Amino acid sequence: MKISFHTDAFNSAAFSFQKCLQWAQKNDVHYIESGVIEGTSWIHGLGYFPHVSLNDDPLMLSRKMESFGVRFSQVDAAYPLSGKDGPYLGVPYVLKTFPWARIAGAPNIATTDGLLRPEGLTDAEAMERMKQSYGAIVEVAEVYRINVNIEIHGYFTTRPEMVARMLDFVKSDYFGLNLDTGNSFIAGQDPVEFCRRFLGRIKHVHVKDVSESLAAAARGKETGIAVSQCAIGDGVNAENIKKVLGLLRDNGFGGVLSMECEGQGGPLIEKSLAWLRRTLKELGIPEER
Repeated sequence: MKISFHTDAFNSAAFSFQKCLQWAQKNDVHYIESGVIEGTSWIHGLGYFPHVSLNDDPLMLSRKMESFGVRFSQVDAAYPLSGKDGPYLGVPYVLKTFPWARIAGAPNIATTDGLLRPEGLTDAEAMERMKQSYGAIVEVAEVYRINVNIEIHGYFTTRPEMVARMLDFVKSDYFGLNLDTGNSFIAGQDPVEFCRRFLGRIKHVHVKDVSESLAAAARGKETGIAVSQCAIGDGVNAENIKKVLGLLRDNGFGGVLSMECEGQGGPLIEKSLAWLRRTLKELGIPEER
């Protein structure tokens, strides 16, 4: 399996994307996941933002990444598609990401729903909107041959029965799941059972632990969490992550494990990386570099 990390690990450290590449090179990590934004901003231009802009030249960026021995595992275009503004803000955003991602060499694009029940919509209405949205998105995904992945993150996607319905919106080899071990856990679900149910549809994985204090305060009350508050392996979700990795191994998964944790400028994500590498070795899973 391949090890990646989401650049949101360095949000609080105000890293630039370039510093994320330097961190990857230093730690022998060859895959990276980044959020994408439309346009630019002062914080992006000044180098205090660890994600990339669709205004960045994708070919020049990919060549820079190659010089660090790094390539994209996924780009994150996860504007919520479940709300009233999903069709006219979220869908165009995702569609604009496809040509950029193709040139930049990103094989996956992450999408999701909102954290809360959509205001002013019934569940049925929101699901119908998302069905139409994903229909338009996946049609383009097939042209560009890029996977569109539903990330486990929100009101609908942290419920397995809803995920099953969402994955039936469109029949396509380019439509799958981004399993998130932390978001499924914080929502009160069992990440292991979540993984087992959708094994054949998982195309990318977010590896996220949850601190004991965060679990006590928020489990079953929240859906997605921005940061885990602890290194992977130090939280109450570590055993679930090990079991998930075993299931993925036994099902022949050879994709990407993208670490998501608060990086603290390096120390926590480096501890996470050491734990993940050690655990892969214990489970007999080779790391593909």
